[in-house]
Amino acid sequence: MFPTYDVIVVGAGHAGCEAAHAAAMMGSKVLLCTMNMNTIAQMSCNPAMGGVAKGQIVREIDALGGRSGIISDKSMIQFRMLNRSKGPAMWSPRTQNDRMRFAEEWRLALESTPNVDFWQEMISGLLVKDGKICGVRTGIGIEIPSNAVVLTNGTFLNGVIHIGEKQFGGGRTGESAAKGITEQLVQLGFEAGRMKTGTPPRVDGRSLDYTKMEEQFGDENPEKFSYLDSTEPLKKQRSCWITYTSKEVHQALETGFDRSPMFNGRIQGLGPRYCPSIEDKINRFAERERHQIFVEPEGWDTVEIYVNGFSTSLPEDVQYKALRLIPGFENTKMFRPGYAIEYDFFPPTQLKLSLETHLIENLFFAGQINGTTGYEEAASQGLMAGINASLKVQEKDPFVLKRSDAYIGVLIDDLINKGTEEPYRMFTSRAEFRLLLRQDNADLRLTKLGHEIGLASDQRLEKMLDKKSATAGLINELKQKKLSPETANGGLEAIGTATIQEKTSAEKLLKRPQIGISELVNIDDDLRRSLSKYTKEVQEQAEIQIKYDSYIDKEQQMVEKLSNMENFRIPTQFDFLAITALSNEGKQKLNKIRPETLGQASRISGVSPADLSILTVYLGR
Repeated sequence: MFPTYDVIVVGAGHAGCEAAHAAAMMGSKVLLCTMNMNTIAQMSCNPAMGGVAKGQIVREIDALGGRSGIISDKSMIQFRMLNRSKGPAMWSPRTQNDRMRFAEEWRLALESTPNVDFWQEMISGLLVKDGKICGVRTGIGIEIPSNAVVLTNGTFLNGVIHIGEKQFGGGRTGESAAKGITEQLVQLGFEAGRMKTGTPPRVDGRSLDYTKMEEQFGDENPEKFSYLDSTEPLKKQRSCWITYTSKEVHQALETGFDRSPMFNGRIQGLGPRYCPSIEDKINRFAERERHQIFVEPEGWDTVEIYVNGFSTSLPEDVQYKALRLIPGFENTKMFRPGYAIEYDFFPPTQLKLSLETHLIENLFFAGQINGTTGYEEAASQGLMAGINASLKVQEKDPFVLKRSDAYIGVLIDDLINKGTEEPYRMFTSRAEFRLLLRQDNADLRLTKLGHEIGLASDQRLEKMLDKKSATAGLINELKQKKLSPETANGGLEAIGTATIQEKTSAEKLLKRPQIGISELVNIDDDLRRSLSKYTKEVQEQAEIQIKYDSYIDKEQQMVEKLSNMENFRIPTQFDFLAITALSNEGKQKLNKIRPETLGQASRISGVSPADLSILTVYLGR
């Protein structure tokens, strides 16, 4: 009934969709298995993509040839560039999305991708022979052969949903949990754990009083995620709204604490530190009299509202009572209550940097199974797992992004070398080279790499090369263009910056904090005419490169200094336990994680500088 597939992807969430698409686009024959074809790419939590550091990840996925950026653009109802008041390393794109259109666009994209087949059924086991994956087994006992398998099970592995004192099995509300895979993997020698996440209630937008809330508009000149021209910025946008909890809301919530699975011990899994439930917030931050609530529409036409900031597993009657005390929610009607969900994950220290497991050859993990939280983190892992599963089947070297290449590289490096005891979330602070890893230059960093492995199209590469060439041309033009005091000083005085005494290059003026391209073109008509032939994207890129030139150079020098360690490879079968001079902890950690380079070994928690020196000497021999 089934051929032998190159890659089987288990799970069709954000990780699974990217994995299936990437592997198929690289020439692999792919089977995407899901328990429900109608929930492919479901936005299980908030209907949004991107945000701080996460927006950079979406742009990196797009630059490599993935689909998340395009799908987000096609389904967005609002766009905002966060942190514009800060430096460009912190700028982060975010879209509010139409939940139903997002899922529909992903399904249509996958159905139109050559080499992707679908199968709707729970996968209950893996086919393993001599330490190598050879397929999957379905819930009704069908065995489907494959050369590689990517597990992207999300919150479905032995998922348990909690609402107050009620608990029942499920991977998402209204959907069954997946059973069998965890138990088999544990028997094969894998270490498993439990994590917890949650979601807020959904309410009827027609029952809200928006006059009591602050309106949150999208950007006046909205942008988009994808570097391709196949999507367009929004012409119209839907607003979001902001309101706040109060002492009365907190007191109402506290009446349910004795029935809370968070506080009475029924939930054992660790929840996300940076996205806590409302009961956790008022318990941990008792001194705060209010917490922000974001009122987010679920789409263009639906009345359903996502109550961001009110994630909870309290009894539904307590949720309802507390909601009605929030300004603007006095007459709210609840569509469904919030809930917490516990699920199995596998500590990611059991993986290679390619996301292939150490224990089973050609078996890859991506997404929440690795202990992460968030659509963007999952999608990026799915992309990398799909790429590497396809490369492995084709007997090619793995594709690994370094920490200096991408936020995706930081994410995977953190997971493999440090592991995680709570749901991992990406932040700009996790990236030591964040000025190099900006959202505006993801294409310049990654599209050539994506093209080399056969994922990014010729069209993407040509567009990136045009942008690179145009940026270099504009920078050169600004260096060559000299402005005289007679021409420039009136404009400089008008914007409150020092006048010049002699001819000065436009590039030198642009380095001033008070002056951007938009101010510069108002100073000189010739310059305005000259710069009008460049796109807004190229102008912004040139401005950033000029203004932050010295800082970018310093980070680049640091990368080059560390590259020797990153390029110092460790043999696959190297025996760390045989080096008696290593500390016991160093031996254990190195043997468990099995770093592929000296640079990776240096980032493993528990490996001391002394251990690193000893390892360098042995490897040098």
